[in-house]
Amino acid sequence: MKPSPSTILFQGDSITDGGRSRNEDLNHVLGHGYAYLISSRLGMELASKHKTFYNRGISGNRASDLYARWNEDTYSLKPDLISILIGVNDAWRFMNDEPRGYTDRFARAYRHLLEETREVIPDTGLVLMEPFILKTGATLDQWEGWEKLMAEYQQQVREMAEHYGAVWVPLQQTFNAALEQADASYWLWDGVHPTAAGHELIARQWLSVVQQSPLAIV
Repeated sequence: MKPSPSTILFQGDSITDGGRSRNEDLNHVLGHGYAYLISSRLGMELASKHKTFYNRGISGNRASDLYARWNEDTYSLKPDLISILIGVNDAWRFMNDEPRGYTDRFARAYRHLLEETREVIPDTGLVLMEPFILKTGATLDQWEGWEKLMAEYQQQVREMAEHYGAVWVPLQQTFNAALEQADASYWLWDGVHPTAAGHELIARQWLSVVQQSPLAIV
């Protein structure tokens, strides 16, 4: 059995970034989103274990952007566990016909990143988080297109998780179920970016899945 992860890295786009600082200010370095919530809870509960948590999410990133900075922002940190949430910016560029979304490289770039990660740091645990959207704000006008594209991304990430032996954290159904309590904008204020309540929802789902998996942080 592998030892419990000691160095945990959160990677992704603005949802992971959470307004984090780019310095060593420990009051802001983890941002204010789900990565912060998970790290604060586990950091408190496992204080005697001295776990290290990093957040290297960058607002606006696509899967190809992650790969471009993987040496500096992943391998150099020597993580025991990498948690990845990516996809909404790939979809955003594509849905809005932006030049950077002219070709949809999401799955190709994501697979390339995971393949290389397994080669360079084969013993590092992987957690792949399902990208998600709700029908409000930015997704409202082209909802059918958004829903179709995101369903494709979700299926692709789920298949990659299985192929690369990663823990899969489903999130779309978690947000769909939350609509029974409050409307879409309560959880994702623009259909994409979580509110404080939305980040807590993600954190709770991540913990419920990962902490019951072989990658449990104990």
